[in-house]
Amino acid sequence: MSSPTTSKQPVTTAILLIVAGLIGFYGSFKLVVEKYDLLEHPKKALGCDINPFVSCSSVIDSAQSHLFGFPNPILGVAGFVAPIAVGIGILAGARFARWYWIAFNAGLFLAWVFVTWLFTQTVFVIGALCPWCMLVWSATIPLFWIFTVWNLATGRLTTSETLQRRMRAFLPFSWVLALINYLIIVIVILQHFPLLISALFG
Repeated sequence: MSSPTTSKQPVTTAILLIVAGLIGFYGSFKLVVEKYDLLEHPKKALGCDINPFVSCSSVIDSAQSHLFGFPNPILGVAGFVAPIAVGIGILAGARFARWYWIAFNAGLFLAWVFVTWLFTQTVFVIGALCPWCMLVWSATIPLFWIFTVWNLATGRLTTSETLQRRMRAFLPFSWVLALINYLIIVIVILQHFPLLISALFG
């Protein structure tokens, strides 16, 4: 049975899916464009090569950017179409089977794991930040956390009434999880790149 909170939530969730999906798609598309620009002009600095700390070229040329044998952003261009389509479907009144929601949530989880891994590689291994990559991170994080809470609150991921009730109560505050995730990333970046702020604003 849906509560007043969850009955109002589909519109908010749909808007989140569409907006975050569009942001992630745009960031992924820009990365693809930058990659082809780098291939055509190997010695040319990209527009997002701001300084030694913020450099798309360093990230795009890394082995981590081709984890599956092709540029990672291609996955984003294809993958971010899904939340956009699902969000539009929700607004249109479409009903999806429980297995579909579980599969979609699993896809968001894998996307979150992937961008988290890319974040650690970017900071601790490559040693440079990519603005377009960070835009993709910023879209993926709320997609996973908020949508997962919503799926738990509506009983699609659990049969526990207690957990569903707790998630329904927490649903209006689910953005806190994304905020915590953002703060962890910011803190790690500032600790690992102590000269970043002075390089950007000095």
